[in-house]
This record gives sequence, C-alpha cells and structure tokens, in this order.
Amino acid sequence: MHDGTSSSQASPAADVTERLGYRLKRAAAALRSALDRALREYGLTVPQYACLELLDQRPGLSNAELARGTFVTRQSMNVVLRGLQDAGLITRPATTDRGRALPAHLTEEGHRRLAAARSAVYAIDQRMTDAVPEQRLAELLADLDHMAAALDG
Repeated sequence: MHDGTSSSQASPAADVTERLGYRLKRAAAALRSALDRALREYGLTVPQYACLELLDQRPGLSNAELARGTFVTRQSMNVVLRGLQDAGLITRPATTDRGRALPAHLTEEGHRRLAAARSAVYAIDQRMTDAVPEQRLAELLADLDHMAAALDG
C-alpha cells in the first residue's frame, strides 16, 4: 500500500529497464526511428515535418513559437526553417514591422509535401494507438499529460 511517501519510488530499480522513464524513452526512441524512416521518403526530418504541421494549423508562427511547438531550441529551429525555406516549402519575409519575429508560411509545395507525408505519419500514430486497448486509451493519454505536468516548471 502506498503511504504517501516516495522513498520506495526513489530507490534504484534492480533492472533499470523496468523504470517508467526508461520505458517512455524506449517508446519515444521507437517512435522517432519509425518517423525518421517514413519521412526520409519525403525528404523531411521529424522537426521539419512538425514545423510544417504547425504552420499548416497556424500560419505565420514565429521562430520562437515554432521552437516551443516542436520541442527544439530556437537555434535548431533556425536551421529547420532555413532548410525548409531552401527547399521551397516555406516563405519568410526578409524583414518585418513587428519586431524581430519573421512569420513563416507554407508554400504550395510545402502544402503538397506535408499532405504526402502526413498519411505515413498518421499511420505510425495509428499503429501506436492500436497497441493500446481502446478502453484504456483515454486514461493513458491523461496519464501522459499528468507526467509531463509533474515535470514542468
């Protein structure tokens, strides 16, 4: 029975592979590997794809907003945006009148590439979803949100 203390939870596991963090990392690594393989066919990286998805939903996001939304640093997002711009998938103005933020927008080719890659990404997400019994999925999603909130800030 749990008595409210975390001493038993803080003790080292006999097998680190049984720890929750390890299992989450293993699942995240498997997801990333599957996404990398699928997106390579479309000439995209995972951060580039995530950036295109965000810009499709919310055109005009800034570098900082995109970095937060794709879980990369601002410096990494600069590289992602430059690659997308060089590939003709996004446009950004050279200057802007609202401070330093340079809003990004998908080009027609960006929309086409995103639409082509999206089905492969969604199929991977569906494979993960199908691995969880339907009656437990909502609870699992809530648990993942609770875990993230417990570690934020």
